[in-house]
Amino acid sequence: MTSDVNQTKTEFGSENNSLVFPSLKIPFILLVTCFAAWGSAANLSEVMVGVFRKVFDMNYFQSALVTFAYYGAYFLLAIPAAFINKRYGYKTGVLTGLGLAAIGGFLFLPASWTLTYGAFLAALFVLAAGLSILETSANPFVLAMGPEETGTRRLNLAQSFNPVGANLGVLMGLVLILPNLTKDADRAGLTGEALRATQEYDLGLVLRPYLGIATVLVIIWVLIFFRKMETPLEVHEHEVGGAHPHAGKGVFGRLLKNRHYSFGVVAQFFNIAAQVATWSFTILYAEQVMGYDATTAGYFLQASLILFLISRFVMFYLLGKFRPTRLLLVMATSGVVLALIGVVSQNIIGLIAIVCISASLSLMFPTIYGVALHGLGDDTKFGAAGLVMAILGGALIPPLQGAFVDATGSQALGFLIVAFGLAVVAAYALFDLKTNRGANVTVGPASH
Repeated sequence: MTSDVNQTKTEFGSENNSLVFPSLKIPFILLVTCFAAWGSAANLSEVMVGVFRKVFDMNYFQSALVTFAYYGAYFLLAIPAAFINKRYGYKTGVLTGLGLAAIGGFLFLPASWTLTYGAFLAALFVLAAGLSILETSANPFVLAMGPEETGTRRLNLAQSFNPVGANLGVLMGLVLILPNLTKDADRAGLTGEALRATQEYDLGLVLRPYLGIATVLVIIWVLIFFRKMETPLEVHEHEVGGAHPHAGKGVFGRLLKNRHYSFGVVAQFFNIAAQVATWSFTILYAEQVMGYDATTAGYFLQASLILFLISRFVMFYLLGKFRPTRLLLVMATSGVVLALIGVVSQNIIGLIAIVCISASLSLMFPTIYGVALHGLGDDTKFGAAGLVMAILGGALIPPLQGAFVDATGSQALGFLIVAFGLAVVAAYALFDLKTNRGANVTVGPASH
């Protein structure tokens, strides 16, 4: 079977050092737009933590349920997405995810009429469910769009456009939502119809960017629907009448026994936990520790995401020169140090250190993903689902961090949790570096 697949790859115009098969360059570009779209939706939800806390007068733990609903949906839909990909192919998985996510975005309209926190969480859950299917499909799809030797680097390039959307999401929050929210002083003492009117106004502000995201998702859906998008392996499966008959048997046992994969899932869990915990509480840290207003504090999160964006492209370049997990170890260790500075230096230095954590985070998701999936072959589609399920870290850890902050009264101490998460990532990088297997994971030349 391997020789047949290699023959199919040759027909796609493959070279071992190429980044993308020539016939799949346009599909690759279309997938890149998906990465930007879900980055926008994900990071807009980070802004929503502060918005819902103000509108519904909740504590930090309750407002952190926004991230729980979002990333919990990622966990629940990853395995169904793997079955879709296995049975119908990556393109169908991408279209299913885009369609469900668009429905979730449009559900914010009826949610704004009910003025209930639960309705917004439900809409967010449906949106995230679609994005879970989309991400479970798009990431391995990108890995399959070129030679395996350049897979990690190719995924880093596609993921580089995720923070482009992320910055747009936060910018929408800063421009369209936060400055126009009813001020705390104006809301104080309001009851009955007056309070309901302010809630209706504030939640109406949330509606507009989500409707915009839903519309963009529909446009991307149409563009992908009318484009042929098959990888060499999928073409081969169609030619022989389906996947290898034993491809799905014992897959979960094999994945569990594969230490590079199973440890990779753990590392991804704590990577996402650290990422969401950092971004969800950057604004709150700036407000509590530095005394900034919500709008000013929001610009520190924007700066964090801009740094994340720039670092993604820098890391893409460096991956053409250095072994992925060597870079991963350096960046994870740097992130631990920065998080600890944020705990110890509760001033502008600490805030800047927290913003700089994003530079460390920029490399982690696609690199862990690519290294963990390397060499899985027929098990890749289910392996991809496990790595997306690891995003559950973003659902579980921020509420715990919020409860810890509520108990201690200190935003700064909450970043001890971030330091621990990044330490686990550093341990995974060190594990890979100490094995002979890791030395064979290449990423291709610096130019293409």
